[in-house]
Amino acid sequence: MGLTRVPGLLFGGDYNPEQWPEEVWDQDVRLMAEAGVNVVTVAVFSWSRLETAPGVFDFGWLDRILDLLHAHGIAVDLATATATPPPWLVRRHPGLPPVDAAGTRLEFGSRQGYCPSSPVFREGTRRLARAMAERYRDHPALVLWHVGNEYGDHTVECFCEESARDFRRWLQARYGTLDGLNAAWGTSCWGQHYTDWTQLAPPRKAPGPVNPAQVLDWRRFSSDALLACFEAEREVLKEVTPDIPVTTNFMSILHHLDYWKWAAAEDVVSDDAYPDPADPRAAVKAALSYDLMRSLKQQPWLLLESAPGAVSWRAVNVPKEPGVMRLHSLQALAHGSDGVMFFQWRQARYGPEKFHSAMLPHGGTDTRQWRETLALGADVRRLAGVAGSGTRAEVALLLDWESWWGLEAPESLPSDRLRLHALLLSWYAPLHARGIAVDLAPPGRDLSGYKVVIAPNLYLCTAEQAADLAAFPGRLVVGPFSGVVDAADQVHAGGPPGPLRELLGLRVEEFWPIPDGLTQDVLAQDVPAEGAPTPGAPGRGAPGLGGRTLTARTWSEWLELDDAHVLARYRGGPLDGRPAVTRRGAVTYLGCLLDDPSPVLDEVLDAAGVTGVTGAKPPAGVEACRRGDHLFLLNHGAAAATVPLPASGTDLLTGRHLHGSVVIAPRDAVVLKL
Repeated sequence: MGLTRVPGLLFGGDYNPEQWPEEVWDQDVRLMAEAGVNVVTVAVFSWSRLETAPGVFDFGWLDRILDLLHAHGIAVDLATATATPPPWLVRRHPGLPPVDAAGTRLEFGSRQGYCPSSPVFREGTRRLARAMAERYRDHPALVLWHVGNEYGDHTVECFCEESARDFRRWLQARYGTLDGLNAAWGTSCWGQHYTDWTQLAPPRKAPGPVNPAQVLDWRRFSSDALLACFEAEREVLKEVTPDIPVTTNFMSILHHLDYWKWAAAEDVVSDDAYPDPADPRAAVKAALSYDLMRSLKQQPWLLLESAPGAVSWRAVNVPKEPGVMRLHSLQALAHGSDGVMFFQWRQARYGPEKFHSAMLPHGGTDTRQWRETLALGADVRRLAGVAGSGTRAEVALLLDWESWWGLEAPESLPSDRLRLHALLLSWYAPLHARGIAVDLAPPGRDLSGYKVVIAPNLYLCTAEQAADLAAFPGRLVVGPFSGVVDAADQVHAGGPPGPLRELLGLRVEEFWPIPDGLTQDVLAQDVPAEGAPTPGAPGRGAPGLGGRTLTARTWSEWLELDDAHVLARYRGGPLDGRPAVTRRGAVTYLGCLLDDPSPVLDEVLDAAGVTGVTGAKPPAGVEACRRGDHLFLLNHGAAAATVPLPASGTDLLTGRHLHGSVVIAPRDAVVLKL
């Protein structure tokens, strides 16, 4: 049993029966059964069809489609239909739509057209959620509740007066007194000292840069305000249907919402993933986001939306070549999803998403898309035994949303070129290429089970976080611009790396961002033996990095060493000869952004005894993942690849018994039951 009462893996997609005459429904459910669909998401954008006036409900059509789906053995992920308020609610309450930072109230006609702090909106969502829960609490098709939809997609924040009042309440709860707030925000700068709570407002458009501490708290508040909308509905659902799990669909690695906090509030982590078929790095980016989803609750998750082919919202919407839909779906399963679901089941004829692909396209069943849908359904059934199994990772990447928000604050940093997602990807990509399982972890999580922990950036770092890292018994890698500020976005006394100074054995005297278009050579030294007594002395151990010239761009730092040892020095430029990469004990620090950190990473992994799931680096383009006793080998490349096998086993996709090695065609895969 996987995430719900549906056995095996879930397979299906968003179904919008309200967009079609009822005579089409019978054909839909018949074709769903033919394709092996066992669950669909229903009623995501149906508020205006379900509640036609305040407290006036029309559930007849939803009753009929749920009964029809159940009669054909298809379960339902039932949305609370609150993703978009209905027109009658917006017109009765003109203060409900969100206001942007410039003071413009946005118009109805898209989706998510609400202020997250609006009591009218929250009251309406609770009313509808209760009506839905009470009506369908005992319906046999119901296996999962789906609250809202893609929170933070269109509406991230609102700057209206209702939001301002909510923000003030949030600030009072956080700081208690105005003295506490003034101290945290550093309001003596630029004459911003507050003497009454009513003087506080959201960081609206201003003549110049806005206080970065205010912006950081606004990011915290905005994530919490949307979370409060989710929690209001979840509370109702749990009261009426305590045994039905609750989810809301995330949007991969989304900057706006702290998914660590959000995941703690839901029963099942689910994600909407749309890797770009035209992006050569799409597979690596998708794998990183899938590993985050698995890590959020350290359990299997659910791919709730993906595209069978092209999407409808990019500037150029490239379809997926034959086999790519299958390959992307298998990748999600390899990284911990207990199902493969799509937006959407039947392709819409009208609206903004009429050109978004579907499992059943405009052309019907005599199409390549439909044939691939049938084939994928059969593959998912073959892999039913994967459901519920986990992944053991020896490497963790640290991700802290509050640090991310501080790192990318507008107009207040030495460079605006530091982007956390890119930093994460620069370390994740070589791990992915080596077939090494990776967890992501938040501050405060127990790290003792890992051999290697990598912190690509910890701009915001508290003393407690530094103590946790100091207690980690394995090998630690810390990226640049870390330990700079505290939780209030104030620079640590003594300067960076603040509370990390003793752990890293150095201090950062100056930040030295590299102008666009320029690069900085970094000459690697021999790897020093641990405990070598003299800072900067040549290493006494076996050479590991010595002699290599690496390339840095975007960022560099002037480092002064306490008791760290040099692994690499800048060559040429204003920092010529100064330390660029250092080590103190088992802790490595990079004071620059390397184009490719693989040489540093490889040495750390080898020293820690971390190898990939196949025991050797897979061929280029081949992704190797192990989930339980299943080995996934996915060929994202354009040529066939020969992959050595760590053990013999049966390929569940073909039934072949394999040993020694296997040749995998382009865009093909092997799932080996070991």
